[in-house]
Amino acid sequence: MSAPSNAVIRVDGVSRWFGSVVAVSDVTFDVMPGITGLLGPNGAGKTTLLRMMTGLASTSTGTVTMFGEPVRDNPPLYRRIGVMSEHETVYGFMKGREFVTMMARLRGVASLEDAVDRAIGLVDLADAQHRSMETYSRGMRQRMRLAATLVHEPELLILDEPLNGADPRQRVHFKRLLLTLAEKGMTIVISSHILEEVEQLADTVLLIVNGKLAASGGFRAIRAALNQRPYHVRVVCDSPRKLAASIVALESVDAVRIDPDGALVVLSRNVVDLQVELPRLAQAGSISLRKVEPLDDSLESVFGYLVDN
Repeated sequence: MSAPSNAVIRVDGVSRWFGSVVAVSDVTFDVMPGITGLLGPNGAGKTTLLRMMTGLASTSTGTVTMFGEPVRDNPPLYRRIGVMSEHETVYGFMKGREFVTMMARLRGVASLEDAVDRAIGLVDLADAQHRSMETYSRGMRQRMRLAATLVHEPELLILDEPLNGADPRQRVHFKRLLLTLAEKGMTIVISSHILEEVEQLADTVLLIVNGKLAASGGFRAIRAALNQRPYHVRVVCDSPRKLAASIVALESVDAVRIDPDGALVVLSRNVVDLQVELPRLAQAGSISLRKVEPLDDSLESVFGYLVDN
């Protein structure tokens, strides 16, 4: 299968096994410009897949290309990417600036001091750059690692669980930074178990379950494609029992229950039909609708469904 002309990474029929254990099985997808989220439970094969995508591991079968070139054993290509692994790779005795400077030298960065200033400024750690990294919080170490990953201004950024240890404020800053980098043209692949934040960040989601690609696309597109799973919709109104009696007769509704707080929870396999019928039934029964909201239209619910099935 030929890759689209603007595909940054092409994973084509890739499998990887270790003895009798299959870690990744016949996975094919394209990574396009923008932010792509790679999601899956622990042991799903995400890290193995990332290692093959970055050339750190070979494939058992299939091919991985980046910018149209084979990724394995291609040192010139590695200068165009930035990779941040899940596991911390810092020296506690080094000052933050020393660590970023070391990585810049290894990358052969010109205008060294300017590049280091820029990278540390991006992660908002200029005030802490002259402290040893053993005094940093885990979130701060993650951010300084990100600075070291960005110091050579890569075209492609691959991040494995980068939000580990970050506090809420740091997560907000991190999200804003990634969105800014993507707007400036950087392609970003982010692996994370923090599904809500990837949902907010990623243009495309790749769900890996048991070493296979379970689904891909925007999270709402994935959710809509899973038409065998009913949606849960919460309805708040002034006459819940009266409305429940009308709703349960709809063909699009599988079940209705009334929660202790008086809200209806409707199980429906056709939310579009439900959205049309609810106002009609409420009007016919002189019932005031106060709130109608989906309970499971999130990446968390999609992911859980795929894993369970």
